[in-house]
Amino acid sequence: MINKLITIRQAAKTLGISIDTLRRWDKSGKLLSVRAGKGSHRLYKESDLDVFVNNPIQRAEEWALSRIPKEPPENFFCQNSAIFQARLSKMESDLSKIKDLEDSFPLLVAVAGEIGGNSFDHNIGSWPDIMGAFFAYDTNRRLIVLADRGQGILTTLKRTKPSLKTHAEALETAFTEIISGRAPESRGNGLKFVKKVISGNSFALDFQTGNAKLEIGPFGSAASISKRKDFIQGCLAIIRF
Repeated sequence: MINKLITIRQAAKTLGISIDTLRRWDKSGKLLSVRAGKGSHRLYKESDLDVFVNNPIQRAEEWALSRIPKEPPENFFCQNSAIFQARLSKMESDLSKIKDLEDSFPLLVAVAGEIGGNSFDHNIGSWPDIMGAFFAYDTNRRLIVLADRGQGILTTLKRTKPSLKTHAEALETAFTEIISGRAPESRGNGLKFVKKVISGNSFALDFQTGNAKLEIGPFGSAASISKRKDFIQGCLAIIRF
C-alpha cells in the first residue's frame, strides 16, 4: 500500500468527496497529489489517503465546516449521550494504560466529558441539522477531538447574557466568567473548569466556535482568542496531552 498510486477519481470515491474538492485540497496543500511530470494527471498514494481518513482532526474539521449536513463515520460519531458516555468510558480505560498519564488521565476524561456533555445538554430539541457529537481519540498522536453541529456558544449564552455580540466575546465569557442561573455552572463551572485543568497540566486545548478560536497552553500559559476566516456552526475542540 505504501507506494501504490490511484487515480483522482478513485481517491475521491474513497474519501466520499467530489473530484473538484480534491483538486482544491491539492492546491491548498491539505492533501497533495503525486504527478509524474508537468501536465500529467493527479495521482494519490493509498498510504496518504489512509492517514487522512484516520486522522481525527482532519475528519472533525471537514465535518464541522461542511455546508452539507451529513453524519460522520460511525466510529467517530455519537448519536446520543448514552453512546458518548460509553465511548468516554472506553477512552478512560485506554488512557489509564499510558504510563505517564497514571495520575492525570482522570482529568482528561473529565475535560472531554464536560465538552462532549455540553454538546448534548445545550442543544436538546434545538439541533440545527445533525443531532449528535463527533468524538475520537488517538493515543499514538496523543489527542482527543470533539465536535458538534449545534447552535454554538454565542447562541447558547445570549439566552442569559443578551449583550453578547460576537463569537469571540462568547468564548471569553464561557471560559472566564461565571454566569449564575445557567444550569451547567452548578456542575463545576463548565468551561471554566476545563480551562483550569488544561492550564494546570501538560495539556493544550484549541476550541473554536463560529469564527472565533481559543487556545490554551500547558502550565499556566495565558489563553488567547483569535478571529478565524473559516466558520464552525457548533463547536470544535482539540485536546493534546
